[in-house]
Amino acid sequence: MIGLAVIPFYVRYLGVEGYGLIGFLATVQVVVQLLDFGLATTINREVARGIGSGEGRETRTLLHTLAVIYWIMASVIAIVMVVLSPVVATHWLRADGLGTERLVVAIMLMGLVIACRWPAQLYQGAIMGAQRIVISSALNVAWVILGSGGAVLLLAFVSPSIEIFLLWQSGVGLAYAFAARAASWRVVGRESVKYDRRQLERIWRVSAGLTGITVTGIALSQVDKVVLSKMLSLSEYGEYMLAVAIAGTLYLISIPLFNVVFPRFSTLVYSGDIDRMAGTYRLSARLLGAIVFPVAMFFSVFPVEIVQAWTGNPSLAQHAGLILPALAVGTALHSVMYVPYALQLAHGMTRLPLTINAILLLIVVPLTIALASAYGALGGALAWLILHALYLVLGTWLTHRRLLKGLGPKWLALDVGVPLAISALVGLLAFNLPVGGDLGVYARVGCGVAWAVVAFALTIAASPTLRAAAVQYIREWVYKTPQGRAT
Repeated sequence: MIGLAVIPFYVRYLGVEGYGLIGFLATVQVVVQLLDFGLATTINREVARGIGSGEGRETRTLLHTLAVIYWIMASVIAIVMVVLSPVVATHWLRADGLGTERLVVAIMLMGLVIACRWPAQLYQGAIMGAQRIVISSALNVAWVILGSGGAVLLLAFVSPSIEIFLLWQSGVGLAYAFAARAASWRVVGRESVKYDRRQLERIWRVSAGLTGITVTGIALSQVDKVVLSKMLSLSEYGEYMLAVAIAGTLYLISIPLFNVVFPRFSTLVYSGDIDRMAGTYRLSARLLGAIVFPVAMFFSVFPVEIVQAWTGNPSLAQHAGLILPALAVGTALHSVMYVPYALQLAHGMTRLPLTINAILLLIVVPLTIALASAYGALGGALAWLILHALYLVLGTWLTHRRLLKGLGPKWLALDVGVPLAISALVGLLAFNLPVGGDLGVYARVGCGVAWAVVAFALTIAASPTLRAAAVQYIREWVYKTPQGRAT
């Protein structure tokens, strides 16, 4: 949320074009994930399995071996970005306010930012595999506060330049990588180990499958952004990425939940507790849907008000608000699919998500190019929505042909369909009722938040499992307070 809150300051000090460069950095960073080869996810799974089996030394050797590869790869990324920076600046990006020389320097610094952050994902994978959520979260919170808060202070009081922003991000990213390194070794143990090529031979099948998933997943998630970065000016691209950032707040819910359930699924797979796995699987999806669908409804019914209240820029709100609803609904559908994805990886089934991604790519890539060419930013957003509607149906069907067989229709209709339907009905009611029509922007945003809370409450009430869990949580919270203990 801190990262989201500082975006209006970035727009104010760097302009929409400067924020377009920040959005391009985010896109490049995701694309560069191709070089991860699935190793961060592999270490997550292997640490979780190592804890379940007691094979600690082997896990530590694997972590050290992969760390050597990661630090070498970080250097390669920085060098390649420096070499390619003139080509990208002159033949890909369209900048009206920034000169070519400054654009080249900015792209070089982007390479430095990505390289400094790069090793941290491996160490975070190890921490998450050990289910040390508090440690991982503390590192992320510190990184975001330093990176975002420090950048705003530098832009406000030192120099409002993209170069200052990128240099600061590089330094904070490197500090984050070293902090994550220290934390991961504390978690897995500090026993002295050496580089062992045999560890790579042991995990290469899983890693190869995850590499395929990463490649196809990045293609699916970034095709709209890559196409639009070429077609639109940096200012227009900045508007699109602003809407992407708002819709992407839904990942603040789905990704942490994935980080929790993935190692838990891995442990349950190892123990063979199918009943408990099915219960955790369904409860996770219901909880996720109860949160992301009401928020997506809020973004879809009040998009212009949200952007204007957030940035204070009415013109920017009109442009970004037009494309926000499609991006928000598509992102919400994508979010609930993190639960089946965690189940697939926990079983070591890399071929299944790879097959799903490959099928979607055959459909969505030409569709995205066609819609983006015809409708620009709106076309990219519509392609995003269609992609994840297809993913929801296809992914559910293929997953439950192999795993938790027979659960697919029930999961889709009850665990996903009910929260989605409730939020859609509340959204239609909010859209058609004139309540708040004559109010100011902030009051209308407040009305939207109230409608989202109503949708959330109705979803909890409609699910016996969630309702029982909510009541139990409230009771525990009440009796843990001093007042509760006194009564």
